[in-house]
Amino acid sequence: MIHVIAIITAKPGMREAVLKEFRANMPAVHAEQGCIEYGPATDAEGMGRIQTPFGPDTFVVIEKWESPEALKAHGAAPHMAAYAEKTKEMIASRVIHVLSPAA
Repeated sequence: MIHVIAIITAKPGMREAVLKEFRANMPAVHAEQGCIEYGPATDAEGMGRIQTPFGPDTFVVIEKWESPEALKAHGAAPHMAAYAEKTKEMIASRVIHVLSPAA
């Protein structure tokens, strides 16, 4: 299994617009072969000092894929290219961590 943590920071005030496009793309991603989990998350409220918040412009995508090949196919999917085109002017930065389960 492959885990992906993608940290997406929108340009100021644009997070909801990016999330709208992200959510519209989710059914196509969920239908991809090898997709186990794929969804956005934002800062939880009221967690106090334990939390290091990402802030109002950032969301995190939590993904699980059956294999590296499934993840590579996801990255090459036409719907991902369309999503990237729709959101490119709204995104300030994107950091992607690809991880394997620790033994």
